[in-house]
Formats: sequence, C-alpha cells, structure tokens
Amino acid sequence: MDVIIKCENIAKHYEMGTQLVKALQKIDLTINKGEYVAIMGASGSGKSTLMNILGCLDTPTLGSYTLNNNNVSELEDDQLAEIRNIEIGFVFQTFNLLPRYTAIENVMLPLVYAGVKKQQRIKHAAKALMKVGLSDREEHKPNELSGGQRQRVAVARALVNNPSIILADEPTGNLDSKTSVDIMKLFNEINKQGNTVILVTHEEEIARHAKRIIRLKDGLIEHDILT
Repeated sequence: MDVIIKCENIAKHYEMGTQLVKALQKIDLTINKGEYVAIMGASGSGKSTLMNILGCLDTPTLGSYTLNNNNVSELEDDQLAEIRNIEIGFVFQTFNLLPRYTAIENVMLPLVYAGVKKQQRIKHAAKALMKVGLSDREEHKPNELSGGQRQRVAVARALVNNPSIILADEPTGNLDSKTSVDIMKLFNEINKQGNTVILVTHEEEIARHAKRIIRLKDGLIEHDILT
C-alpha cells in the first residue's frame, strides 16, 4: 500500500519556565493511504501534540514528518498553511462554522483559500453536502441546524478539497449518543470510499469504529493494534 504519513523519530519539547516538557518522545509511525486510524490517550499523553503535528498545525522539535511525499517537518508557517489546505480536511469537536454563513458558504471556504473560481466552488460544495445528506440544507445557517447537521456541514467542508487525509479531533464530543452513532457511520462510509481517516478521541466506543488503534502514554506509542 502507498504510505501517506511517515513519522521518524518525532519529538516535541516545550519550555515552561525552567522546565523542559517532552510532550512527544521518539515517535515512529507509518499510516497507509485508505487506513482508518484512531489515536487515543489520556490527558497529557501527547495525542493532541501528535494531532497538531500530523495536521501541520505545528512542527516537531526533532525528527522528520513526511506527508504524501512532502517533507513538512521544517516548513515555514505560510508553507504549512498551504499544505494544510491542500492535504488535510479538519473536523473539530466544536464544528468551527462561521455563524453568518450558510451551510454551502461554510463548505466553500477551503476552496476560496485555494483560489477556486466561484462557480466551481458552488458546484464542489453542493456535491460535498450531498455526500453527507444535506442537499436540502444548503441555505441554512448554523443556528438553523441541529448539532448533528452542523457536524455534517463540517465533514462536508473537510471533504470539499478532496484532501489526502481527514483529521477528526473528538468529532462526537458535543453530540448526544444517537447523533454520535450517525456521525461515526458517516466516517465509516467516507473511509469505504477510499479516504484516509485519522480520528483523535478518548472514547473507547468511538475508537472501535476505526480499523487500527494507536494508544499514547507519556509521549510514546504504548500500543498499535489492528481491530
């Protein structure tokens, strides 16, 4: 299989006063195209730090990170922003939708940053909303949508650029149990269509939807198992 993510000897250190905090220590990780991976760990385990590096929101202190054949370990902020927009679709716990924008306008945002022409933006955004079952909600604003519908809009926004990976950070954290099940079914379908999905969660029930679970402890990979 094609390797889409390769981390070699990744470490992340922070200085807090006179103390050096080693959030990640010597992480070696390979994820293949089309995998569905859950990253788990208690608070302080390093999972958020690893997510930030995988999502090109941060760079490692040591080691190399290759994303889709691009070495992104030492890129500048503007280069990281460009890579993020092309390669990664983000889904967050808090949805991160702009309240004054309609569903389709929210979904179009990554295409605006990518310089796609308006008619193409509308076409691609409408297709993404159709994929998540919200064709009839294109003109609704976030406050006119349920929590589950808002998260579906966020998923459509993540898909609209056809990114290399979908990176979901606690995507069901603000949803009730029934809606959480529906959203996880949606991620399952997205993965079946060939998308690489990386899910960051602390919930065992949510992680079990993935086909591989990576558990972190004290900045190290404690377990890496196929489900």
